Amino acid sequence: MSKFTLLEVSGESCANCYTLLPVVRKLAGERGIGVEHLEVTPQNAARVQALAVDRVPTLIVFKDGAEVARCTGFQPEEILSLWLDAKLEA
Repeated sequence: MSKFTLLEVSGESCANCYTLLPVVRKLAGERGIGVEHLEVTPQNAARVQALAVDRVPTLIVFKDGAEVARCTGFQPEEILSLWLDAKLEA
């Protein structure tokens, strides 16, 4: 069975990121997916760069450790729910 995880990348002064995080956690929890939150800080700059994140918020779906999908920018809960379901079924 495949293991999915969801990485949420945000910036500390990003209002959309702050609004989106609880929604992401709710959607992931409903699907039994782990969520990792990565704040863009000088300490995390190398990881953010390695992930090629150029804007926040960014959501990255990993399947067995490999990236399978990415979504950037604020999205309404309904759209994120549909997007996430599609990526988990693919």
